Amino acid sequence: MVRPVLAAVAALAFSGPALAHHAMDGATPSSLLEGVLSGIGHPVIGLDHLAFIIAAGLLAAPRARAWLLPLAFVVASFAGSLLHLARVDLLGGETLIAGSVVIMGLLLVSLRRIGDHPFAALLGLAGLLHGHALAETIIGAEPTPLVAYLGGLAVTEYAIAAAAVFGWRLLSRAWQDTMPRLDRIAGAAVTAVGAVTLVLNLAG
Repeated sequence: MVRPVLAAVAALAFSGPALAHHAMDGATPSSLLEGVLSGIGHPVIGLDHLAFIIAAGLLAAPRARAWLLPLAFVVASFAGSLLHLARVDLLGGETLIAGSVVIMGLLLVSLRRIGDHPFAALLGLAGLLHGHALAETIIGAEPTPLVAYLGGLAVTEYAIAAAAVFGWRLLSRAWQDTMPRLDRIAGAAVTAVGAVTLVLNLAG
């Protein structure tokens, strides 16, 4: 079961970087609707971003603050986007993003639970990097589509993480004994996405 999953996500990861910044066919959003649609689309079509957010939700799910912790990523992602708009560069962006995906995947595979504060710090640091990268397509946009993009992006990021929390908790009611195995399978898939993306980035 694990091998087909890993093969599928690895194949998708090769196309992920090419799609990650083309929710509007590479064009800068020029209206409120385009801004919202682009903001909704980018966390979904960028497989590395999507994998990280899902992993964040799965890792948060067993915790008492499960619904709050993903906000660390969302808020930091918003700040990272603002840094990009302010022309502030972050070194090692795409490479570090891929590395953050690998780390999240390995945490799922290992079933190791770090404290809430270190976990929130990890989400915040990664959020800065992810948000900075996701702001690339709105450079030069007018204020209305720009704000719409950032709003759509933030709502979508949290919705994905919250859906992962909800799904994990729903499944755990019926399959409590199976959840560690499912976490490991999900972690292996996330790690594969991050590893392939990392290799592609390092290869140029």
